[in-house]
Amino acid sequence: MTRRLMEGAEAIARAMVAAGCRFFAGYPMTPFTEVLEHMARLLPEVGGTCMNAESELEAVGMAWGAAATGTRAATGSVGQGLSLMQESLSEICHARLPLVVLNMARGQGDYHQATRGGGHGDYRHVVLAPADVPEAVQLAHRAFWLADVWRNPVLLVGDYYLAHVQEAVDEGVADLPPVPDKPWALDGSTGGSGSARMISPLGLAKRGDPSFVEYGRHLETIGDRLAAMEAGVEPLAESIGTDDAELVVVAYGTPGRYLRYVVEELRGEGLPVGLVRPITLWPFPSAAVAAAAEVARAVAVYELNTGQMHDDVRLAVLGRRPVSFIGGLSFDNSGFGIAPELDVERLSARIRRALDETARTAAPA
Repeated sequence: MTRRLMEGAEAIARAMVAAGCRFFAGYPMTPFTEVLEHMARLLPEVGGTCMNAESELEAVGMAWGAAATGTRAATGSVGQGLSLMQESLSEICHARLPLVVLNMARGQGDYHQATRGGGHGDYRHVVLAPADVPEAVQLAHRAFWLADVWRNPVLLVGDYYLAHVQEAVDEGVADLPPVPDKPWALDGSTGGSGSARMISPLGLAKRGDPSFVEYGRHLETIGDRLAAMEAGVEPLAESIGTDDAELVVVAYGTPGRYLRYVVEELRGEGLPVGLVRPITLWPFPSAAVAAAAEVARAVAVYELNTGQMHDDVRLAVLGRRPVSFIGGLSFDNSGFGIAPELDVERLSARIRRALDETARTAAPA
């Protein structure tokens, strides 16, 4: 593979094109804008199409139509723009269409949106959260593969740092297993005939077709499908120093990268701290968190919000250990998510306080 220094937005765009994405639609909102600009430049070079839509509503609709043809398609925005897409994203899940969605988020306030969603009905996105540009490139390839395997949208969560930091990355096609054929794709070959295919959140076949399923039954099948996807998608996490940690810190995305450095520095001082960095936010790597908590005395969650992943960590630990929240809101004046709190000394101080509290509460009376 060729190794190049690239800004994150360009690296992600190049990875999506290398993964076979041939349609992309979006509406400019920083820090998503830069990805859209690179896709507009790169896709025509490979015979693809990039649309600067009138709004996020049109963008997700265009991507939905492209995905229905069997084309590898993607869209995205920041959290505010994705709020406008929620109805369509839930319907796309019910219609069982593969789609990759980017959230180049402003901070980490969109965790609930990403993992729970704001649409209707029973649905989930597979959610991937890279900590740096090389990992984002790998996960962009994986996102398209997972979307095709499960016929379901996959959400890749980034932020301002990921879009604008420059790092050396490997270009090329990821080595992933083959994906299923797409006999469901609306490629025009059955148009105008009695056997025309249909893709709809209301069902996957027309009335009178041998495979027709009533709408209510179609909805009932969603539960089994979600259970299969949750069991079949491998939860990914990075663990550092959890074999002997008294305090385990859980953090994801760019803050997870910072916390990884801080934890390694503190361990170098001999302090018994460890880190679990979730890479898949859904399915959540509960087993990795639970295993680390079995060894530790306490768990601390750091995220740039008022405590959202905190819920999933507590569910993973299930009361076996105390779980504290050591994160919080932190924004630049523009609200783009550049966090003054992402400072090594400040993060180190928060972990030290949590470790001191762990030692105090664990000490015999």
